[in-house]
Amino acid sequence: MKRGKRYTKALNLFDKSKLHTVEEAVQILKKIHQEAGAKFDETVELAMKLGVDPKYADQMVRGSLVLPHGLGKEVKVLVLAEGEQQRVAQEAGADYVGGEDIINRILKEEWVDYDVVIATPEIMPKVAKLGKILGPKGLMPNPKTGTVTPNIRQAVEEAKRGRVEFRVDKTGNIHIPVGKISFDEKKLVENVYAAVDAIVKAKPPGAKGQYVRSITLSSTMSPGIKVDIAQTLRRLQELAA
Repeated sequence: MKRGKRYTKALNLFDKSKLHTVEEAVQILKKIHQEAGAKFDETVELAMKLGVDPKYADQMVRGSLVLPHGLGKEVKVLVLAEGEQQRVAQEAGADYVGGEDIINRILKEEWVDYDVVIATPEIMPKVAKLGKILGPKGLMPNPKTGTVTPNIRQAVEEAKRGRVEFRVDKTGNIHIPVGKISFDEKKLVENVYAAVDAIVKAKPPGAKGQYVRSITLSSTMSPGIKVDIAQTLRRLQELAA
């Protein structure tokens, strides 16, 4: 595969054979962005390879967390609810609020101009018909990720602050955004540790052997920076103490 000039230059800015601490990886990404990065505010992404086979229910990894410093972007929130909960959603700052009217609009127009969908348990039987539209885009409300809940206010406020969902793909990988390259190093580092911690704590009962197989950090246009698993897990234990 032919690489672009920026990517090739970026590869020469760090030691690809070395495992780095989270702090070092963030510093490297900052350096790459400054010397060979894109002209826009790149998203920083965490990728983790897990020792699970998600085709088995007891090895599925799924959850959500609120990043300490958010995602650095405006999050559009749609709330599907009825009655008083619609007013609560509007007061909490939801961008779009409705019931059957919006469900029918999504069905008719395949409208998906939002980042998060939150629903009350009562309306979920009506929301179920949206599975084919919302499911492939990762927007379908789910109680396991906190997007099907009677506590609409809290869910909307968390989504606006930077709650992100994660789910292992069929190859055992998880990809999750952890902020923007413009964040200062401390905020990016804290977001990364929070994300790793949430994924580690989501270890399913059926996982056997080594659970975390690799950790990589990258920005939108950068190569992946390999992160030292053992050091990262030790640091998480220190932070929890």
